[in-house]
Parts: sequence; structure tokens; C-alpha cells
Amino acid sequence: MLHGRPVAILGGVRIPFCKQNTAYADVGNLGMSVRTLGALVEKYGLHGQQLGEVALGAVIKHSSDWNLGREATLSSGLSPLTPGITLQRACGTGLDSVVHIANKIATGQIDVGVGGGSDTTSDVPIVYGQKLRRRILAAAMAKTTKDKLAAFKGFHFRELKPDFPGVAEPRTGKSMGDHCEDMAKQWNISRDSQDELAVASHHKLAAAYDRGFFDDLVVSFRGVARDNILRPDTSIEKLATLKPAFDKTSGRGTLTAGNSTPLTDGASACLVATDEWAAAHDLEVLCHLRDAHVGAVDFVHGEGLLMAPTIAVPEMLRRNGLTLQDFDFYEIHEAFAAQVLCTLRAWESEEYCKTRLGLEAPLGRIDPAKINPNGSSLAAGHPFAATGARIVATAAKELKERGGGRCLVSICTAGGMGVVAILER
Repeated sequence: MLHGRPVAILGGVRIPFCKQNTAYADVGNLGMSVRTLGALVEKYGLHGQQLGEVALGAVIKHSSDWNLGREATLSSGLSPLTPGITLQRACGTGLDSVVHIANKIATGQIDVGVGGGSDTTSDVPIVYGQKLRRRILAAAMAKTTKDKLAAFKGFHFRELKPDFPGVAEPRTGKSMGDHCEDMAKQWNISRDSQDELAVASHHKLAAAYDRGFFDDLVVSFRGVARDNILRPDTSIEKLATLKPAFDKTSGRGTLTAGNSTPLTDGASACLVATDEWAAAHDLEVLCHLRDAHVGAVDFVHGEGLLMAPTIAVPEMLRRNGLTLQDFDFYEIHEAFAAQVLCTLRAWESEEYCKTRLGLEAPLGRIDPAKINPNGSSLAAGHPFAATGARIVATAAKELKERGGGRCLVSICTAGGMGVVAILER
């Protein structure tokens, strides 16, 4: 890290990401986390070993998953003396979990740990309204049958209507897609450019699978060996036939199911350590985590919900004495194709960089060929808390294959936040 001991990324593993209500419909966060963490233990020969900590996260989870990190650890094959913690920062959770472990390593608290996350939009918690919950609690506390029945006096069947978890912003009532549609209009992002980015993501991910890049990164689960969202044969012509998914009435909607990430189930994990621990266990250091940063925007009062990486990145670059062009490749989370394109356009904008970022000149242009060289979320899917560790593990292996270099990781999150990091080899 920028301060303290160097933090090494030794690699990672994940299960294939699957579209909502398909292969993992009945698994849940704990089952996906156990499979993933167990595969990491197997890959790196960690059976019975006591690690400093396992940090896992989940955004949508049952109340019974309150201790997800520890419960997954106890079923992983690691020593039961390994602590576990459960974290959450929306779509940045997986990267934040890795950074949480990295910070403890940098400060000397631990020598090794695991960061990652899982998410399910299939096995979601469904709750009932407050009135029915109060009735049930009153009946549970009642001592006599008469009092138990009295708790349901005046009951109406409409009280059985459930509340489903949603991804709408509580302060605006709008979904991430609605917010991103507003961003696309503000920054004049065309439908064609969004579809083009989405098609490229699918083709790059498919090519990476075909050349064996993911052979040691993705472990099969429930009979699935590849992300089942991946469409190698998709094309701009096919995506052009899709209707707008969010702005369906104005005639100006550009976000579709094809250029937006679908609701996804999946899990991922990364092994993080000191150089000394890696050497002692005969494990290769793929890269180092140089620095990380979190930023936020005031989306309630007009800023784009998913624009926080535009704020976080320059702050991190300034601290490290780097420019936006000082990277060999970029891993920019593709929540929506429009989000990536808005971010790139903002960094190229003289007005935005001057008025919002306080810079004398624009951050500048990024070579599109250097963005997400092995595909990203539009093709793989986006299980909210699993995306960050997927990206770190993918980037670490890419740095190894290149023999060195520097990678910028950028992830937008719900709540108007952005989590970013620098990886180096």
C-alpha cells in the first residue's frame, strides 16, 4: 500500500456468474460463498490453516446471513480459528472487502487474509408489512390461545401482500437504471455507442474463456462452467432490436437489457498477503495493491448517481503522483455501458474537470483498447458484492501474463459512491 507494508495479491477464484432464477436459484449467499471459499482453499493449499481474517460481503441477504463471512469460513476447510467479517458497500463490496484485508496487512495487524463477496437476486428476503409483523409478534408473546387469536382481530388478507427487496434509491425512488438513463441524456451518450461497448465486452470475455484465461479463475458449480449470461454470438444488429428498459415512454430511452447488466447470482474471493507470507508458503505474488480510495457524489441534488468514480480516481491519482494515462490497462466496472461512457466523457471534459474536480486541465482520454481486455460485467454479469473480487483476480492474472504493468480499477456503486484502486506488478 501507499503507506505501511506492501500488500500482495496472490490470486483469486469465483464460480460462474448466472442470471437470476437459473442455476443458483435455490442456493443462496452462504452456499455460493462456501463453494467459492472452499475452491480458494483448495487452489492455494490452505486446508486447516489459520488466516488473519476472511472478509466477505453481500448486498441482498437474509437476516440469517448476518454472520456470512464467519459461517462461510467455518465451512471452507480453513482452521476454525480464522475470524470472519461481513461487509457491505453496495456494488463496491467485493473491492472494499479486499481493501479491508489489505489495510490490516499494511498496518501489520495480519499477514494474510481473504476478501470477496457473493450476491443473489434469486433467493431474496421477502418480508410482510409492519401491521402483520406486529400481529405475529403479539401472538408469539401471548400466553393463552385466546390472546393469540385476539392478535389477529380485524385481520384482512391485504396484509399478506409481501414487500420485495429493491434496488431503488430510497432518497429518490428511482432505480440505478433510471438514474443512469438520466446520466446518458446529460452526457449525450448514444444508443449505438452503448451497444458497441456491450458487444465488445461479450466478445472479449468469450475470447478469454476460449484461450484458457479463466481455467484457474472460474470453478464449476451446479453444472455450470461458464457465466451463463455470456453471449459470444451477440452483435450490434441483435442488440439494436431491444426496446428501452427504463425510459419506455419518452422515445429517448437508450438503456436496454442488452447494454445493462442483468440481475445476477454469484460469488468470488481473493487471497491477499505479505510478500513474506507468500514466499514462506511457496506462492507467487501476481501483483501488489498500491492504493485505494472511495469517493461520493451528491446525487440527490443533481449529480449523476454513478459518477463517483470520476471524483475518486483523480483524488487517488493526485496522492500517487500519477496521471490517467499512466496505466497499461483499466478495469472499469460495466454496471451499464452508459455509465462507463459517461465516466470517460467526464474525464475528457475541460469544463467538468475544472468546475467539479478543480483541475487546470482535463484528465484526458483513455485508449478504448486498454479498457476491460478480458470483458467485464456486461458479459459476465454483476452479482453486486462479487464483482470487485472478480475484477481484482482478473486484473492480477492479466498483470502476470503481461509480465508487469499497472492497472486502474474503478467501480461505481449505489448510493452515489465509487471505489477505486491501483494494482501494480
